[in-house]
Amino acid sequence: QVQLVESGGGLVQAGGSLSLSCAASGRTFNDFGMGWFRQAPGKEREFVAAISWNGGATNYANSVKGRFTISRNNAMNTMYLRMNSLKPEDTAVYSCAAARQNGPGLSLDPWTYWGQGTQVTVSS
Repeated sequence: QVQLVESGGGLVQAGGSLSLSCAASGRTFNDFGMGWFRQAPGKEREFVAAISWNGGATNYANSVKGRFTISRNNAMNTMYLRMNSLKPEDTAVYSCAAARQNGPGLSLDPWTYWGQGTQVTVSS
């Protein structure tokens, strides 16, 4: 089992920045690729970003590329999402997820463990 707890959400004006954290416990953190997802009211959950076990590979949704940065600190068992130039359409509940690495880069098993989520609200 892996337990994931997000923090850092809040209310920010358009154009502002926020940083989210995802603290992991329970299993060896660096066995897992990690990801961020978000779900806006009335919409399906969507992929935001992912990072490999050692941070060597990352991937972003087109909608956040160039504005968001995913990173991780394996010594701290924590993953981060730095969000810049936020837009009202970024408003959502952001959740982190873990998937076991099954190969190099972002070769991952299906997303298995999920956090409860943290609310991000961007006002116009």
